[in-house]
Amino acid sequence: MTQVIAINGSPRKTWNTATLLGHALEGAASAGAQTEIVHLYDLDYKGCTSCFSCKLVGGKSYGKCAVQDDLTPVLERIRNADALILGSPIYVGTATGEMRSFLERLVFPYLVYDAARSSLFPKKMPSGVIYTMGADEARVKDMAYEAQFRLTAMLLERIFGPSAWFMVTDTLQFEDYSKYVSSGFDPEAKARRRREVFPEECKKAFEMGRRLAKGLPG
Repeated sequence: MTQVIAINGSPRKTWNTATLLGHALEGAASAGAQTEIVHLYDLDYKGCTSCFSCKLVGGKSYGKCAVQDDLTPVLERIRNADALILGSPIYVGTATGEMRSFLERLVFPYLVYDAARSSLFPKKMPSGVIYTMGADEARVKDMAYEAQFRLTAMLLERIFGPSAWFMVTDTLQFEDYSKYVSSGFDPEAKARRRREVFPEECKKAFEMGRRLAKGLPG
């Protein structure tokens, strides 16, 4: 049976990012896949420590991360999976620290230091990424977020195979904006977008999950 793993890079387990990942997994399940979600904030781990054990000629950890922590079994399950979907909110202009650390540990061991920057990953595995953010489309354009999203997609494609991504902008960050200093936002517009637009984004996530379970292209 096809195995699809989702990685939640948000500390929230029931809000925007996690909800979209849930719909993506529902889409994968609709295509017959077995699914799993991992919440990174539940794990005790760190990013790459630059030990280079994964690059050591003849080393016992060549091609895999030598660090042993809560992320180790997750990386092994991903190695044996058939598709991967990542989700992260944007914090201070980029994916969360937990997601960035995860990506370091996931990608770097498979990246070969040769002229072609080839991959040691043993097969082709499609992947998808969902980004969520409170910023609206105009702000996203001004901050040039898409450039870094494309860079991550390029890395995933180089190491694992075909990859897709999409972003969900202008998300509802709080249920009650009156409790927070947030005068730069229009709470009514945020709530309306949550009701009217977010369900369509959930359908998009569902479709991504369905495509991932089938290999993504097409």
